[in-house]
Amino acid sequence: MKIALVTGGSRGLGQSMALHLAKSGFDVIITYRERASDAERTIQSIRDIGQQAFALQLDVGQPDSIAPFAKAFRETLHGKLQAQSFDVLIHNAGQGVHAMLTQTTEQQLDFLYHVHFRSVYLLSQALLPTLRDGGRILNVSTGLTRFCIPGYSAYAAMKGAVEVLTRYMAKELGPRHITVNTLAPGAIETDFGGGAVRDNKDLNAYIASQTALGRAGKADDIGRLVARLVSEDAGWINAERIEASGGMFV
Repeated sequence: MKIALVTGGSRGLGQSMALHLAKSGFDVIITYRERASDAERTIQSIRDIGQQAFALQLDVGQPDSIAPFAKAFRETLHGKLQAQSFDVLIHNAGQGVHAMLTQTTEQQLDFLYHVHFRSVYLLSQALLPTLRDGGRILNVSTGLTRFCIPGYSAYAAMKGAVEVLTRYMAKELGPRHITVNTLAPGAIETDFGGGAVRDNKDLNAYIASQTALGRAGKADDIGRLVARLVSEDAGWINAERIEASGGMFV
């Protein structure tokens, strides 16, 4: 039995990750923030593939959410999956804020810190005793840590912090043979950021014109890659930033 936890797994990139992990033989626990119906559809799709699936509520933007979630996760792992440990932790949950440097508020900065950095740090701490030796952690970042688009300074800075954290995690967890990597997607056609890349034809065309492969990304471009990155075949990839952008701004 192989078990993966995907935060923000009810829709978009996280949903694709969860489905491709299931196709690779993983039982999957996903989290959702508020759309329980989306989570139910996702876990049913996983069960239709033939794997076990469960959904737990988690708002990574709430500072006091980590401890109760970790308790609920362990209860699900032990009680419903009859497992003492799990294999893969994917930090995918996130929300975007678009604001110029001079217009970003303290509240927005604090929000992005809680969602994109603090939750990754503290949830990893809380779940490491349950992650098996030889397991995998994958932190989701963004192409915006390499190239710059005005209005994303705070969002990208938090993701940059996660990329540094990834390397420290890999170093400190090396004795347990746990690999830790960063996956940095480019612009993807999902509902993230209000669905702008998917729904704004001018923006979509601009992204395609700036991408070597001539299109914006699809959720399954990322989902398929995640299943490979956490596989046994990728066990020698560690402390790396892997960008999956189709060649944006090269």
